[in-house]
Formats: sequence, structure tokens, C-alpha cells
Amino acid sequence: MKTALPPTLTGVAVAVALAVTAAHAPASAAPVPTAATGASGTGALREVLFVGNNWDGTADVLEPSGSLARIGRINVIPDKDRRMLEIYLNPVKLAYFLGIRMSVGEGHDQFVDDMYSTPDGSAVVVSRPSFADVVSVDVATGKLNWRFPVSGYRSDHMAVSPDGTRVAVSASTSNTVHVLDIRSGRETGSFTTGDKPHENVFTDGGKRIWNSAIGEVNTALDDPFWDFTKGDRKITVVDAETYRTVKVVDMRQRLDDFGRKDLSDAVRPVTFTPDESKLYFQVSFFNGFLEYDVATDRITREKTLPKNPATSEDRTTWVNDSRHHGISMSPAGDKICVAGTMDDYATVVDRATLEEGPLITASKPYWATVSGDGKSCVVSESGSDSVTAIDFATGRKVASVPVGDHPQRVRLGKVAADWTGPAAARG
Repeated sequence: MKTALPPTLTGVAVAVALAVTAAHAPASAAPVPTAATGASGTGALREVLFVGNNWDGTADVLEPSGSLARIGRINVIPDKDRRMLEIYLNPVKLAYFLGIRMSVGEGHDQFVDDMYSTPDGSAVVVSRPSFADVVSVDVATGKLNWRFPVSGYRSDHMAVSPDGTRVAVSASTSNTVHVLDIRSGRETGSFTTGDKPHENVFTDGGKRIWNSAIGEVNTALDDPFWDFTKGDRKITVVDAETYRTVKVVDMRQRLDDFGRKDLSDAVRPVTFTPDESKLYFQVSFFNGFLEYDVATDRITREKTLPKNPATSEDRTTWVNDSRHHGISMSPAGDKICVAGTMDDYATVVDRATLEEGPLITASKPYWATVSGDGKSCVVSESGSDSVTAIDFATGRKVASVPVGDHPQRVRLGKVAADWTGPAAARG
């Protein structure tokens, strides 16, 4: 809904009026359109890698394979001043904003968590935790197409449907997942989850959405004795059309049945086999991953990976309860790439034997994905502000490039074939 402003309001007064209006709007209001106009999307496209630099609010755009050379950079917080004014005018929002900075942000603001491009390559859709929203950024102009404030006070991981038309985003403080039309930003539906929804994955050709709720990861109550304080952690599977729950997977029961009562049931990053018959997942505090058989609904194997002797065994020093955070699978389904976050390495594991390859030194690797040509695993090194490619076949590093401050999510996407950055940035 547009708000009429008196013509005498200018400058700061206009900004204050807009901020007060926004502060009293519903928590998950309809997307806010802007004056930006998206590209026509009729030209040729090229595949790229988007790298979200969480602490400086940018997305680097890289070649998807080979050298990973940087093509351009997008500022995903062009509206930062307006958002900050809204936050400072609302004591509750300010409290959460500062809380995010001092907890999950490790003393920094979280300006980009996840991102996906639209099918026509005209925009990149970004979740911004500290601003509790999702925005669409026009890659040609650098301006916002739309903004969707999530319910609660923090946005998190996203997933895009196989046809690229919808994006699911976790609203971590309201235990909700919103599903948005990727072009308009309008909500098509939502569903409730366990505590602190995190990872989202579309399966069955887009017919199902899997969400993992990881519970509370920001307290110092990390000793196993205090595990009960971490909240309701579960996988919620919903119908992607009706958003009704079709299955709930409580990994606590499955882990106990498997004989690993000592492991946390907070499911972190996951990856499916190409046929979606097996799920490989990481859990809090564990240096390794587990294999879950979807049909039989049970854990079938585990892989414990080496510990770095230099890594402290004090769990409270591990970032957001992670030990290993980031996992992906080769297109053939025969290799699994793991980011050994707190152990400062990445490695490729043979799926048949669960034998790991060389441990490739990496500084706090935080995510793992697959290169455009499918030959390499690509990990973000949040500790050294770089992105590194590791060959699936040999397990050896093949490329590494510098990016922005604290890279986390890395996603394949598309831009126009002749794109080199937003016009404003080039000018």
C-alpha cells in the first residue's frame, strides 16, 4: 500500500516518515516494489557462480568453472541507509539487529546469506539476515526490484524450485518458511517448522520442500548435558503446492537407533543423491556426516573425518555450533565434497567406500557446491576471503580466487552474456 506524503516533507523528514510507516507495517508485508525496471531477458545468457560476501553486503560473480575469474560485483544492500534508519527508529528491531551482530555474525552484520538468479538472468534474489528480508536486485542497474520482509527478525538459507520460479526462505526467529514468486516477490505460501529453520531443499521435481530446523546455536550451552536446551530440531517435509506437512523426520530417534546417541540431531547442510534415494547430512559439533535412506527412513552409514590437531576441543569456540558445515555431491553421485569448517580443510569422499581423499587446507570453509562443468567442488573460504575449486576426480585443488569479506553461500546462476557488472558500478 502506498503512503501519501505531504509535499513539504523532504530529505531526512521523508526518510523518517517512510521508516516509521515501515516500522508499523505487518512483519511479513507484501513485497515493496521499487522504481527499478528489470532487463528484458531476451538476450543470450551465460552461466556464472554467485558468491555471497556476508559481512560486506556484496555478491561476487565468477566464471563457473576453470579459473573462477571474477566477472563483476553487485552491491546487494543499495538501500542500506534506509534500512538502518528503520532499525534505529524501532527498539525491538534494533535489539535483534545488534543481537545478530554479536552472535551469529561474530561481531559483524550479516548482509547476505543466500542468493539465486532469476531464470532470465535479469536479477539476483538475496536473503539478508540483518535486515530480515529478501530482495531482488536488478543486475543491470544495481537497484532493487522488490523487497519482502520476512516474519520475525532474521532471514536465512533459501532454495529455488527446479523451474526457477519460486524461492523458499527460512525466517529463523519465527519458525516459518516463506515461499515467494521469484519474479514478483509475492508470497505463494508458507509453512511452520521446528525451532530456527535453516536449510531448504526442493525434491521430487519441485513437488516437495525439505526444511531442517537446527534449534538454538547461539548459546554457550554446548556441552552434551545441555542439549535439551537447544529446542525442537526436526526435518519438515511439505507439499510444495499446498504447503501441508507430509512427513516429519526426527533425527534424534534415527540417530539413537543407529547407535549414535552422542551426536546432535541438529541437521545442518545436506545433499541428496541424483535419484534422491539417499540423503547425506551434517550435524552440529560433528567432524563428518551421515547417510539416511529415504525409503526405509533410517540412517544407514556414517563417516567420521579427521580432526585437525590445532582445532580446540572447546565446543564454545566453534562457530554457531558447527564443526563441519558445507556438503555437496558430484553430478554422477559418486563423490561427496565436505567443508571441514573448524578443522580448516576441505576433502572429497568416495561415496561407495567412504574413503576421503587429500585434505586440502582451507581457512574456515563454510559452504560447498559444484562447478558449472560438474568437474569440481567449489568451497567458500570465509577465513581467507577466497573461493577454491577442488577436482572431484583427483581431490586436488585446481583454482583459488579472492572475493569479498566473509564469503558463505556459493550458487550457480545466470546473467546476460555481455554482463560485467551493474551500470552504476561501472560508471
